[in-house]
Order: sequence, then C-alpha cells, then structure tokens
Amino acid sequence: MRIFNLSMECYPVAKVGGLADVVGALPKYLNKIEGIEASVIMPWYNKPFVQEHGFEVVFDGWIHQSQHTYQVQVMKERSRTLGFDLYLVKIPGLMDRDNPYGYSDESQQFLAFQHGVLHWLTAMQIRPDVLHCHDYHTGLVPFMVENCPEFSFLKGVKTIGTIHNGEYQGQMKWEMAAYFPWFDGSRRGLLEWDGYINPLASMIKCCHAFNTVSGGYLDELFHSFRGLESLVRQEGAKAYGIINGIDTEVWNPETDPFLEFNFSKKDAQKGKYLNKKELCEDYGLNPELPLFSFIGRFAGEKGADLLPEIIWKSIQQTYGALNIIILGSGDKNIENSLRELNHTYSNLAIDLGYKEYLSHKIYASSDFLLMPSRVEPCGLNQMYAMRYGTVPIVRYIGGLRDTVEDISTGGSGINFGAAVADDAVHAIHRALSIYHNKDLMMNLVQSNMKFNFSWEKSAENYVSLYRN
Repeated sequence: MRIFNLSMECYPVAKVGGLADVVGALPKYLNKIEGIEASVIMPWYNKPFVQEHGFEVVFDGWIHQSQHTYQVQVMKERSRTLGFDLYLVKIPGLMDRDNPYGYSDESQQFLAFQHGVLHWLTAMQIRPDVLHCHDYHTGLVPFMVENCPEFSFLKGVKTIGTIHNGEYQGQMKWEMAAYFPWFDGSRRGLLEWDGYINPLASMIKCCHAFNTVSGGYLDELFHSFRGLESLVRQEGAKAYGIINGIDTEVWNPETDPFLEFNFSKKDAQKGKYLNKKELCEDYGLNPELPLFSFIGRFAGEKGADLLPEIIWKSIQQTYGALNIIILGSGDKNIENSLRELNHTYSNLAIDLGYKEYLSHKIYASSDFLLMPSRVEPCGLNQMYAMRYGTVPIVRYIGGLRDTVEDISTGGSGINFGAAVADDAVHAIHRALSIYHNKDLMMNLVQSNMKFNFSWEKSAENYVSLYRN
C-alpha cells in the first residue's frame, strides 16, 4: 500500500509546531509495518537540511494559475536518511522561500503546492493508494482529485484528512477560484462554507475519511469548531480520533545527543539533577529549587497570555521558592510582558525564539511542565515531558485529557479545569506539595518514564484506517 503524506512541515526539514514532528515520525513508523510504503511530499524551503543533503530532480513541469505560469520541480532526497522517501516541490516565486508561513500570498502558495503535486503525479502516472492530507494547507486535494478534469488519472484515489488544529481553516475569498485548476462551477458547494472558500471544510466534505489527533479533541469539535460544528456532525460517520505518538528514537533521555548527562529510569534522579544543575547555571537559577517550565508558541490557544499573571502570582505566593523557565516566541505583547518580569525576578529565565536543542535540555531538567492550553488537539509536549521524567501540569482539555490523568485518581500528572491564571497557580501549589514529598516525586518521575507514547500503536491505527 503506497501512502503519500502531504504537508507544509516535516521535522527536521522545516518545523514550526507539532505538525512537523508528526509528519516527520508517522511515515517512518508506517514503513516498519509489512506491506506499507509511506512517503512525504512538502514544499522546498531554503533551510539547512535542504542545503546539507543531496537531492535529484525527478520531475520538471509547468502549472497555470490565473494569468500566471509557474515552473514546478520535484526533488527526491537521495539517501532516504529520514526512514522514508522525501519529495520537495519547488515553485520559483511561490515555493522557494525561507519559512512555511507568514507571507501575504499564502493562499496562492498553498494552492500552487497542491496543484503542483497533483500535476506531477498525473504527468508521471504515479497513482498512490492513499493521499494523506495534513491540515487545511493540503485540504483542497480531495476536491481537486475528484472534480478537476486535469487530474482524472487520480480520480478514485482514497484521500484521508488529518485535522491537527481546527482553529486554522484557510478561508479565502471567491476571487481565489481563478487560481484553481479548472472545475465545473456546479461543484463549488464542495468548497464553500459561510460565503467563503474554506479548505478545511472542503477536506471534511470531500475526503473518504478524516481524523483528529486525539479522541478528546474529536468530541470537542462536535460542539466547538469555529463554525464547522454542524458539518462535522453531518460527516461524523467518517470521523476518527487517533492519538499522536512521539518518535522515541529522537526523544530518548538515554541516547539524546542534546543532553550533557543521559539517564534512564534507574538513574533518573541523579541524571535529571545533573541536567538541571547545568541548565540553572546557564540561566543564573538556583538548582536546589523546583524547576517549572513552559515550551511553546506565545498564542492564546496555548494559554500563553496567562503566563505573566501565573508567573507573578506563583512567585509572590511562594515567596520565590521555585524557578520558572520559558522557551518560546509569538505574540509581541506577551514577549514584552515576559521581558519585564525577567528583569524583576531573578528566579525567572526567558529564552525567546525556538531552539530544538534547548527544548530537549529543558524537558530533561524540569521537575514540572506547564500547559495552560485553551485548545490542545493532541499535545506532544506532555508526552516529551513524561518521557524525560517531568510531571505535566495541564488543563483538562482535548488530547491533554486523553494522555494526562490526575495524580488524585492514580495518574502521573496534575489537571486543572479552567484556562485562568488562578487555576494554574493552584495546580502549581499542588505540584510544590508533591515535590517536597521526595518518595512520591520519585515514583512519579519513574512511572512517567514507563509510559509508552511511541508511534507504533498510532501507526497501526492509521493503517487500519487506510485499509478500511
């Protein structure tokens, strides 16, 4: 069975968020299953991975968008270094940039990518068994395969849509229809939602099956989906919830090359302390205090706007008896507020930006990881944290609800109910009580490290979906 994953991101080629981690791991684990051949197709970016690896051009053609003609080149990575075939689509003027997102012509970019992929497959007579589309950026592929005569060779190919984050739907005005490959105007209803072209809605309408990245998140979408609630209920018979996994080869405290001190369950207490001591020395923190961390985008859906109040109240109410380290970037108001707090409190460290190596060090060093999310389709950070013996403090929502059970009911984390600072601060007080009970804390560390969040089970679930 030949599976092509279409995505804007794939770790380690280009990463903005968790989507990259998923697409960089899922096909590798799919390929370990007999009878499956999984690949990734993504845009070409001016990134170190692309510059440092060898590629061969496997296709060179042209597509038309409105009044424009664009060259489409498809390049295949030669060494299969990621454990799967990697194809990069380069479209000079549109898909030849430094980053996946943030450009004023994003809608045209994403359309050109999808058009270019289907043009290549059609021209080369490559007919996969499944086109697996990740998020709205590739959500128009199911429509195009069935409704654009240019791709009649691919008609009937099964399409799967994965919703990694339903907050982003890619709405565009109908003027953008001029950039599509030709289609019969009577089919426009398959593109439309609430007066706009909505790629995510179109994906749900046109794909053979779609899934969210946790069962908890799927349940939530039936009631809260930024206007698509009735659609997901209407198409609910083809909806599935499949929890993400993590790449346990990349995220392994015993072998992690980013750590100065590797450790296992047996020597976790010593290993975590040594990493914590090194990290605290780098940031001027006291390693004898409990270390709380936040890693992620500074966005409302992540609850990052709550961080300044959480930090202020936690430090004030505990008289500074804890350390907090923050790694992330995003909303400039949040960044500025955190900078001000960083000047005020010596037991707070802020590192703005995203550094992959530093995230590994923080997971290995922290005692607790804070995730005050308003929306969390799956969440990977809590899985990374538990893999490294760090106790997650999470809002009880979406995938966090599926993966982190509260210690009061036999779990290995701390849950809180509302996305408000006071609830998070109360959870931090609970965490401090646990921290000072050394036996309980050590049991939590070791039990967390026993959890198996590997992609192996999730990959089997995807294969079952493909075969169905």
